[in-house]
Amino acid sequence: MWVATGKGGSRLQMFPTQTDLSSGICHCSLLKASPYHKKCSVEVRYKVWSSLRWRVDCGSRRKPSLLWCTGQQRSLCIDRIEGRQDGWNFETDVLDIEHKLMDQTNLKRTSKDPIWSSDGCFVQNNEETNNEILQNYCSNGKLVAAARLVDIMGRRGQIPDFQSCINLIRGLVKIDRIDKASKVLKIMVMSGGIPDIITYNMMIGGFCKRGELDSAISLLECMSLSGCPPDVITYNSIIRGMFVQGKCDEAIIFWRDQLRNGCPPYLVPFTILVELVCRHHGIVRALEVLDDMAVEGCYPDVVTYNTMINFAVKQGKFEEVALVVYGLLSRGLEPNAITYNTLLHSLCGQGLWDEADEIVTMMQETSQPPTVVTYNILMSGLCKFELLERAIDFLDQMLCRNCSPDIITYNILLRALCREHMTDEALQLLQVLRGTSCAPGLITYNIVIDGLAKMGYMEQATRLYKQMLRNGVVPDDITHRTLIWGFCSIDRVEETIEILEEMHKKNHRVRGSAYRLIINGLCKNKKVDRAIQVLEMMISSQCKPNKSIYATVVKGVADAGMTEEAIELCRKLIEWGAISKETVIELSE
Repeated sequence: MWVATGKGGSRLQMFPTQTDLSSGICHCSLLKASPYHKKCSVEVRYKVWSSLRWRVDCGSRRKPSLLWCTGQQRSLCIDRIEGRQDGWNFETDVLDIEHKLMDQTNLKRTSKDPIWSSDGCFVQNNEETNNEILQNYCSNGKLVAAARLVDIMGRRGQIPDFQSCINLIRGLVKIDRIDKASKVLKIMVMSGGIPDIITYNMMIGGFCKRGELDSAISLLECMSLSGCPPDVITYNSIIRGMFVQGKCDEAIIFWRDQLRNGCPPYLVPFTILVELVCRHHGIVRALEVLDDMAVEGCYPDVVTYNTMINFAVKQGKFEEVALVVYGLLSRGLEPNAITYNTLLHSLCGQGLWDEADEIVTMMQETSQPPTVVTYNILMSGLCKFELLERAIDFLDQMLCRNCSPDIITYNILLRALCREHMTDEALQLLQVLRGTSCAPGLITYNIVIDGLAKMGYMEQATRLYKQMLRNGVVPDDITHRTLIWGFCSIDRVEETIEILEEMHKKNHRVRGSAYRLIINGLCKNKKVDRAIQVLEMMISSQCKPNKSIYATVVKGVADAGMTEEAIELCRKLIEWGAISKETVIELSE
C-alpha cells in the first residue's frame, strides 16, 4: 500500500485492487484521510524483495518507470520544502522523481499532452538510447541539454550512465551552474550511483564559492551515506568558506562537531583553521582553539605551530612568538629547521644580529643543525645591511661545517659585491664557479652584467655577455635591457642597435621602454636616420610605438635643421592618428 498525505489532510491511498504479478501492474483508488494529518509529507511504506520490480501503469505503451529496492523491508518519510529550487537536501528531495510520477499516475496521457511534448522525443526512447544521447551531449559540451535529459530519464525511471553524470556534474560546476549540477547529482544518487570524491569536492567548493554553506554542509553529511566519505579537501573548502563569510566561531564549532562525530583528526584542516583564526582573531585566540581541540583528540604538530610562528613574526609581535614557542615545547614537540629559519628570517629582517646568533648557536647544539637555507637567510640579511664581511664569515663557517653552498648563496654574495662596486672580485668569483656544481646561470650572469653596466664598464659587460652565449645560457629581456641602458648611459647609443638586431634574429622580446631609450639617445645626438631605423625595427616587431616616441622623432628631425621634413612628418602622423594636434603644439613650444 502506498500512502501520500497532502495539504488539508487529504490522503491518497494506493491499494493494489487489481494486481497481476506477472506484469507487475497495479491500479489505485482515492480515499479521504483523517483531518489530523496536517504535515505536508510523502510517506512511503513498502515491502519488497531484492528481485521484485513494481511497475506503475501510466496508461501508455511507453516503458514504465521502475522502483528498485535491493534491501529488506523499509519505511521512508520525505518532507517536501516548497519553493526550494537549488541547493542540496537529501532528506527533502530523495523521492522527488517518484513523487512527480505519483502526481501524474491518474492523468490520461495522449500524444498531444503538453507534459509529454515538452520532453521531446526522449520519452519515446529506451534507457540505452537515451544514455547514448547523454554521452554524445557530454562529449560535445552540451551540458544544459545533457542535464535536461538526465532529468527526463529520472522522471521516466531510467538509470542514466553514471560516468556521464560525473562528467556532467563537473562541467556544470565549472561553468557555475551549481543548481543543475545539484539536480543531476540527486538523480545519480537516487539511481544507485556513487559519485567519487573529486565530484563531491567540486560540488562543495561550488556551494562555498556562492556562499551556500548550508547546502555544502548538507551535502557533506550525505557523503558518507552514499559510500564516499569526506576527505581533507572537503573540510578545507567548508572551513575556508566559513571564514570568507566571517563565521569564525561557526567554523570552530563545525570542526569540533566533526571530530565528535568520528571524523579523523586531520591535521591539514586543523592547521588551516588555526591559521585563519590567527588572521582574524590573533594568536591568543588561536592558542585557545588548540587547547579546545586537544580535548577532542585533535593535537597540533610542529607544522601547526610553525604556521602560528610565521604569522606572529610577520606581524612583528615577538611576545606572541614566545608564547607559541612555549606552547610547542610544553607539548613535548621539538622545533625543526623551518621553525628556526622562520625566526631567523624575521630577526635578520630587523637587524637583530645578537638574537640571530643565539638561534644559530641553539641549532648547533640540537639535532637540527643549520642548513644551507639557514645560512642563505643569514647572509642575505647581512648583505642588505651592508655587512659583507660578516656574510663572508658565514660562508667560511659553512665550508668548515661541511655545509655546501648552493647557487643562491653565491648569487647573494655576487649581488653584494656589485653593490659595493667590487666588480673585480665579482668577476673572480664568477670564474671560480665555472665548471663546478654551482655553474652560473641566467640570474648569476644578469647580476654581474648589471653591476658592470652601472659602473660604466661596458667592454667587460659585453665580454661577459658573449661568454654567456658561448656557455649556452640564453639571455632574457633583463639582460638586453641592462646592456642597452649601460650603453645609453655612457652615450654610446649606436652600439645598442647591434644588440637590437641580435635580439630580432633570435626573436627575443624587446620592451617599448628599451626602444624609447635608444630613440631618445639617437635623436639627442641628432642621428635621426638611425632613430628612424630603430623605429622601423620597433614597428616590424609588432611593438606599437606610443605618441611620446613619435613626438621624440619629430623633435629630433626638427632639431637637426630639417624643419620642412619635420612639418611634413607631423602632418602624416596626424593623418594616421599616431599623434594629435595638441602634441604638435607642445613640441612647437
